[in-house]
Amino acid sequence: MTALTNVRIRAAKPADAALIFKLVAELADYEHLSAELLATEQNIAAALFGPAPRAFCDIAEVSGEPSGFALWFYTFSSFRGRHGIWLEDLYVRPAFRGRGFGKVLLRHVARRCVDENLGRFEWSVLDWNEPSIRFYKGMGARLMEQWRICRVEDEALRKLGGVEPPA
Repeated sequence: MTALTNVRIRAAKPADAALIFKLVAELADYEHLSAELLATEQNIAAALFGPAPRAFCDIAEVSGEPSGFALWFYTFSSFRGRHGIWLEDLYVRPAFRGRGFGKVLLRHVARRCVDENLGRFEWSVLDWNEPSIRFYKGMGARLMEQWRICRVEDEALRKLGGVEPPA
């Protein structure tokens, strides 16, 4: 059990692939990014539960009902000389918001960082998402205003990698 006596945080298991995909789709909808959701339940299952997983997921439940999730992976900081964690997704379902579930999930992953002596815990937040920005700042996060995320994908990724487009 964690800070809220009625919430349980557990590591996701292969049988959770459909649930995780559903939660990711709900998050994409909340962030107005549904058009960018290209993942499938099979992609999620392979990434999280394949022979060499590189991403991990923790699920929050209340009386067995999923209330949210944290999807994360390890990073490395050459400046710190240690690994860290990148929180790819933190999502609490609307019916559970404002009751501390996001805080419990965030603290759960932060505790992993501390327990594993990791150097950083990082994530991004959309600039329009003021409620989340306030929440994160309240939890001690510092927004890195001087940093910008760079992204290369699809055709630009193939071009950068020197790979001809598919015929």
